[in-house]
Amino acid sequence: MIKDTFRVYLEEAIGRDNALVAFSAFEQPASVAVRQNPFKKCHPFDGDPVLWSKWGLILGERPIFTLDPHFHAGAYYVQDSSSMFVGEVFRQCLDNIKLPQGRSLRVLDLCAAPGGKTTDLAASLREKYGDDFLLVANEVMKQRAGVLASNVALWGDPNVVVTSDDPSAFASLEGFFDVIVADVPCSGEGMFRKDESAQDQWSENNVALCEGRQRRIIADMWPSLAHGGVLVYSTCTFNRLENDGNVQWIADELGAEVLCENDVFGYEGVIKTGLGYSLVPGFVKGEGQYCSAVRKVGDTSTDRDLKPVRSKAKPIALPEKLKDCFMVEMVLKQRGETVIAVPANINDEVEFLSARLHVLASGCAVGVVKGKDLVPDADMALSIVLKDDAYPAAEVDRQTALAFLHRDAIVLSDAPRGFVLIKYDGVPLGFVKNLGNRCNNLHPQGRRIRMDIKE
Repeated sequence: MIKDTFRVYLEEAIGRDNALVAFSAFEQPASVAVRQNPFKKCHPFDGDPVLWSKWGLILGERPIFTLDPHFHAGAYYVQDSSSMFVGEVFRQCLDNIKLPQGRSLRVLDLCAAPGGKTTDLAASLREKYGDDFLLVANEVMKQRAGVLASNVALWGDPNVVVTSDDPSAFASLEGFFDVIVADVPCSGEGMFRKDESAQDQWSENNVALCEGRQRRIIADMWPSLAHGGVLVYSTCTFNRLENDGNVQWIADELGAEVLCENDVFGYEGVIKTGLGYSLVPGFVKGEGQYCSAVRKVGDTSTDRDLKPVRSKAKPIALPEKLKDCFMVEMVLKQRGETVIAVPANINDEVEFLSARLHVLASGCAVGVVKGKDLVPDADMALSIVLKDDAYPAAEVDRQTALAFLHRDAIVLSDAPRGFVLIKYDGVPLGFVKNLGNRCNNLHPQGRRIRMDIKE
């Protein structure tokens, strides 16, 4: 049952007539959408295009994603179509950002788990800037940060750094980021169709609590946004307090100009609010989302260009073949037992961040050195910058691919001995060590399929 107080909040936010349409839509099932990885091959889906994402599709029904090898290869991400609108606002804002001379564009996804918006930002940045960007994806909750790191690894872009810090930790990085995306924790009104408990947990007190928390989050990280830089602010809720009200507060109290005061998008079904845009079930096929953007005002000369720190990574002797495995220049280093490769053009920034933040992942995990061998890491197989001929490859059928992902024993009688890259439909899935009569399966235990894979 929709609470009367929520009805009032929604009517205030989008108007009474619009609210009546939304109340009816809340009784309908939630939608299903995917966003394809433009840098990996993906099998075609039958679905309707998402108007604001050229890589997004709304599906007619929910398939069993677990039994699709493309899903495990990071060839697409399951993401609500309304959530993809944040990526479109981000892309529009990039046109207002000048790439600083002599360094890569720096972007922060502040509240990033589980990774839908992060992977969308990464694809947009790579399409526009090639390798000239750094994307920091942060999640303060440790368990959610682990999920974020795993999804980023599946997506395969080495220019993404995953951190786990409170927003206040970014305050010392004065003027570091050119763009910040903050999909802040909210009262979750937009999730009513997906999560019945969201309706039960909704209250005016919770809205007020979220409003205050959101302001703290933005104020804490605000110093890290460069003057002239852009903040993309979003929630998955509808009320004015957490949306337009907070955008106005940011403009008035922190010093910013609102970029969404004019209707510049014009997408069918998207409702223009005073200072942003609201996506509401009944008007769009997806769930609830709000998004706005502001530009930080002030003197750009006050921003510091942060100097890198000396690397603490251990020098190591690596097999010669690693020097020519990637399509871009990489800096190789060792953290613990794992060798990682970081794109050379962002290595200084990564070292700087590693000295100040809790960095969970950066670049691409390459593998573990054992004697004269390097046992390749699954993340390297999924990297979009790994050369096609870096390792011998074995193309397998769907059932063999699922067996590999299930960590079952597989046999590759025609493949060479040694480390072999497993591919399905031309998309890399991971590595095995082929011993001839059997293979050692190197797929990570934590990512294995746990459900029954038999047809």
